[in-house]
Formats: sequence, C-alpha cells, structure tokens
Amino acid sequence: MPDLPPPPAADVEAVVVHAPRLAPLGGEAAFSAVRIGPEILGETPRLDEALKTAPGVSLFRRTGSEAANPTTQGLSLRAIAPSGAGRALVTLDGAPQNDPFGGWVIWSALPPEGLDGATVVRGAGAGPYGAGALTGVVALQERGARDGLAALDVSAGGRDSYRAAVSGGTEHVLLTAAASKTDGYHAVRGSRRGAADARVSLEDASGALRLQHDFDGVQAAARVSAFREIRGAGLVGARSVASGQSATVTLARPADVGVGGWRLQAWVRESDLKNSSAAVAAGRTGTTPANDQYKTPATGYGVNAAVQGRLDGIAWEVGTDVRWTDGTVHERFRFMNGAFTRDREAGGKTVVGGVYLEAAYDQGPWLLTGGARIDRSKSSDAVRRERDIATGALTLDQHPEGSADTTPTGRLGVRHDLSDGRYVRGAAYAAFRPPTLNELHRPFRVGNDITEANPALKPETLQGIEAGVGGEGKVAWSATLFWNRLKDPITNVTIGFGPGTFPTAGFVPAGGVLRQRRNAGQIEAWGVEAEASGDLWAALSWRVAGAFTDAEVAGGTAAPQLTGLRPAQTPKYTVTGGLEWRPAAALNLSLDARYESARWEDDLNSRRLNAGVLVDARAAWRLSETSEVYLAAENLTDEALEVGETADGVESYSAPRTIRVGFAIRR
Repeated sequence: MPDLPPPPAADVEAVVVHAPRLAPLGGEAAFSAVRIGPEILGETPRLDEALKTAPGVSLFRRTGSEAANPTTQGLSLRAIAPSGAGRALVTLDGAPQNDPFGGWVIWSALPPEGLDGATVVRGAGAGPYGAGALTGVVALQERGARDGLAALDVSAGGRDSYRAAVSGGTEHVLLTAAASKTDGYHAVRGSRRGAADARVSLEDASGALRLQHDFDGVQAAARVSAFREIRGAGLVGARSVASGQSATVTLARPADVGVGGWRLQAWVRESDLKNSSAAVAAGRTGTTPANDQYKTPATGYGVNAAVQGRLDGIAWEVGTDVRWTDGTVHERFRFMNGAFTRDREAGGKTVVGGVYLEAAYDQGPWLLTGGARIDRSKSSDAVRRERDIATGALTLDQHPEGSADTTPTGRLGVRHDLSDGRYVRGAAYAAFRPPTLNELHRPFRVGNDITEANPALKPETLQGIEAGVGGEGKVAWSATLFWNRLKDPITNVTIGFGPGTFPTAGFVPAGGVLRQRRNAGQIEAWGVEAEASGDLWAALSWRVAGAFTDAEVAGGTAAPQLTGLRPAQTPKYTVTGGLEWRPAAALNLSLDARYESARWEDDLNSRRLNAGVLVDARAAWRLSETSEVYLAAENLTDEALEVGETADGVESYSAPRTIRVGFAIRR
C-alpha cells in the first residue's frame, strides 16, 4: 500500500493578548484625532520622529530625541507654545510616561518595536486624561503578547551608530529591550566651531517586562521597566546621564461586548538626572565648568480608576485619578580657581487629583460627546538651600510658601456623518497643566545663558474651539480650523544681559542672558491643520499633512516686553509628506519629508532659526512574509537645519546625513 500524503496543516490563529483596557466610548471621532500605526512606527528607530508625521507634533526644539538634552524632550501639540516640560500628556495603556520631576518624556525608553500604535488627540484633553493634557494627548498602546518573536531590528550606520531592539515572549509575557550607540556629530559647524565644541553623542538602553493573566474574567497585568542614557551635550565638559525605572499594575473587567466594566491602575516612576553644563570662552576657545547637577532623585506615583456603562443609548464613564511627585535637585555651581565653591539643594512636592464624567451618544449620523472634571493641585515642602562648599556655611536658605488651586475643565464635541463617507464636526474644550518641580525649583544653564526657577508659578489653562470636515474613501482626508487661548503660560522671560551680577542668579558672563520662568500673560493662536492619504495605484501610496498656526503673546504686567511677539520655538507652517512604492513583490521604497518655516529661538524674537526641509528615504527587500533587510538615509539631502543660536550669534545644526543598514522582523 503506497504511503498516504500527510494531512494538510491545520490553520492555527495566533493568540495575541493586549494589556488590560476598557473599550473606548467612541467620542474621540468628534475631536481632531489621528492614528499612527505600526507601518509608520516600524520605519523609524525613534518614537518621537514617528509622531512628527502628524502636523503640530514637536519637541521643545527642532532637535529630535537622538540629540536633545532630556530637559527639552517635552512634547507639545499644535505650535502654540512648545515647552521643555511639554504641554501634552503621554500615556502608555493609561499610565503617564512624563517624567515626575520635569514633565519631559525619555523617548529612548519607549522603543517603537514594543508598541502597536499611537493615537494623537489634538486640542485640550480634559475628560479622562486630566492634568497635563493642555494641548492634547498621545495615547500609546503597547504591543500585544504572543508566542515567539514579535519584532526585531538590528542596524548599523555612519559615525559608529549601532542599534538593536527586540520584542517577544509568550501569550502571558511580553519582553521588550533596546539599546543604541552613536558617536554623534558636531552641532556647531564651519569656522564658528572651536576648541569648546564636542560631539553630540548618545548611548542608551531600556527594557520592559509585562506579565498578564485572566482570573475568571478579570484581566490583570504587571509591567516593570528601566532605562539609562548617557549624552554628550556638544560642549567640552557638558554631558547628561538620565536613568529611571517604573512599575504599573492594572486590573480590568471589560464588558464581553462593547462599552462597560471597570478598570483600576496604580503606577510608580522613579528617575534621576545628572546634568553638567559649561561656560564658553570668547571665540569658543575653550570651556569652563559652570555647574554640576550631580543628582536629581524624583518619584512620581499615582492611581486611576474608571467604571463604564450604558444608559438609554448613552455610553458613559466615571473615574478618578491622583498623582503625587517628590523630587530634589542637587548641584554644584560657582566655579572659581579651578573648583566649585557652592552647593545647591532645591525641590519640593506636588499633588494633583480629580474626578471626571465622560459620555458619548452615537445615534445614526449624529455623535454627541462631552466630559467634565474638577481637579485640585497643590505644591508644598519647597526648599532652596545653598552652601559654601569649603566652610559648609549657608549662603541662601529659602522655604517658599506652597500654593493650591482648584480647576474645573471639560470638553464637548459633535459630529455629523454625511453621505459618501463625508462628515462635519465641532468641539470646545478647556484644560490645565500645573507647573512641574523642575519649573518651580530648578535653575539651569545652557552655555552662557542662565534661567532661574520660580516657586510662585501657577497652573497654565487653555480654552479652545474648533471645527472640522473630512471624508473617507479612496482618499481619506480631514481639515480643522481651531482657536486657542493659553492663559498664564510658563515662559522663560528675559530679565537681564551679561556681563553682570544679579540677585540669586549671581554672575552672568558676557554674551549671556538671564531669564526666569514666569506666567507671562496669555497666548492666543488660531490655525488650520489638514491631512490626506490614499493610493495612486495598487503599488503606490501617499500621505500629506500640513499645519498653519498664527500665535501671539500678550505679556501683560508680568512680561510687557513680549506683547505682540510670537512665542519662542513656534513655526508658523509645518508640512509633512510621504510616498511608499512597491515596484516588485519583495521591494518597498519610501520617502518622507518634513518642511518647517522659520521660528524664533528666544522669547524676544531676536534669534531667528531659518526654515528648512528634512528628507528621509528607505529601501527594504523582503526576505519572507515577516522579515526584511533595509537601507535607510536620514537627512538624505544633508540639509543644514538650524536648531539653536546663542546670544552672540553662533548657530547649531541638526544631524548631517546618516546612512543605516539593517535587518528587521515584524509579526
């Protein structure tokens, strides 16, 4: 009897288990929201660069996270007034990712290989998002757990750049790890570069582990993570070391279908920052140590809870969240005769908590949604103590009074679906952001420029309205017209010029300026943002997005010199675009470009950073359904994009052209 052929292999569906979460109410469709999926995340090694494909998304400066100091990696949405602390809330499956001391985000701790996607909601978050969602929210979703390898990326590039990242595990375990290194580049170029200048370099590593299980319908997950990055700041003797760890525990019992159930989450984040700066000699002939921030231990922890349900066609959610922070900066300063002569301790505590109610009514072509919340924020236990290192004698001992504020916020949205996939929508919202420990208590120095802290800062608030249209079909498109008013924006206000000696701040050298963080009146902004994407034919797809923002400061009595000026670091125009061409079954070619108009480096609009275009290209050859080799070029045209300018006119630039070759697996 002849051998029988083996039976056909049974189709086995991969089991993918995501972190515990409740179903969305559905109201986000009434707001300006954009989804950034794994196809975009998979083409860049830096999450912040992927987010910038949405117009209006930016860090404080033009520099990306590969070169930016940790204290300038705060994220803002819409070009209203970017801030080093960030004016947008970043969450990972509900847990805040903003640093407990400064509000910025350590992007190297969030490798794209560990994510399923990101939802960017522009406009004040309010509702379930709470404090910090001033200009919007970036809600990250971690990759679902599955058996085996889920993602792998290994690459090498110019200037001794290397990177490796992996994510995988089992149905109940997800492990993600990443590390990278680059010798970097000189930010100051040409004849202006001197012996004072060093490379902007980076070494980073991060890891995260998520364990999860279902206990009779209750989904439980525990996640721990850690990161460390070492940066060369571009000046001899200036560097930073950022490190931290976090833990999150989430319990949820979602409804079997649709909206309903409950969720409870607790989290803790610890961070530390070492940051040294240097004063630059005339002609950039050398540097002198300016200050040595040798430790900044900070802890943030919080809890949030929500219950969902339905009532006569209305999906609703009621919840609460509370966040605490506690941190202190320790630094040496006043460098004289070859040694630091003073030591500073500055810090305090903050707490913010609130309750909210959010609801959505989806009936036929109409979607109505709204939410309201009320928060109480408080700062306390402030201290700024300075000592003479040699004698231990106190030279400054301040204990500023704390403050407390109660802030009501909310949002409303409506959307009406028309025929042929078109829709119109409108929204109004209000939100707030309390000052961070960094803004309240930590002075800092960049080159010869000094910025003083201000323990009397009060929360920023934002109110806005917007209207939008859009459509879905062969071409998906949307356009939004918005108006925002930001009250009491925390701004670095120029209050003096060097050379000179000033109270508290001390000596400011020639070519430097003295600034202080202040609530500077208000900023009004209106603008337009639009996106479109589609396929020219089966093998060629495209996307384009743009934003225009006209923002103006009214400095009031706190900063009258700023009235009528444009906020620092706010471009008027931003345009992004991308093409993806598949000329052969195994070959994928992509091109991405980002144009940005001129922006001002400083609050007085005296240092202009020119407009520029950055172009990235990528070619990938598919080896199998899930693996590929690729060649990528960042800043393909080697554009000299200005990212900074000192008071004496020395410009710094973004990274030159960088070529990478790599191997990737995506499942």
